[in-house]
Amino acid sequence: MTALFEHSPWIEARADARPSSGDRHADLMAVVYDATPEEQLALIRAHPELAGKAAIDKRLTDASAAEQASAGLDRLTASEYERFHALNAAYRARFDFPFIICVRLTDKAGILAAMEQRLSHGRDEEIATALAQIGEIVRLRLEDAA
Repeated sequence: MTALFEHSPWIEARADARPSSGDRHADLMAVVYDATPEEQLALIRAHPELAGKAAIDKRLTDASAAEQASAGLDRLTASEYERFHALNAAYRARFDFPFIICVRLTDKAGILAAMEQRLSHGRDEEIATALAQIGEIVRLRLEDAA
């Protein structure tokens, strides 16, 4: 079974301890949104950078590796890799967490454009965007498991 959340089993455990609404995705995301700001940041920081060191070193979870491959991030040219690396570094320097996007809903060009655009966000807006993108990732993982 694929982990729904990157290195964050506490979310599923908390959702399992609550009464179910009948909507697993909503139950899981309620846990995310009810979490403390520190827990939310830990969840965001548990995600790998796109086309980052974990991908190169083959240390991604199976789900992340497949998702990044679906957007072509495992087949970058040298110049594309340098652009991803530079944007990842700028993003991490600005927000102190990795850029998160549901790569299955876009492509390399869309990811790069989103990285550039989201660098202009405020930190609170970007935390909210990252959590919403995690929700999309989890929604697709749940659909795959069904």
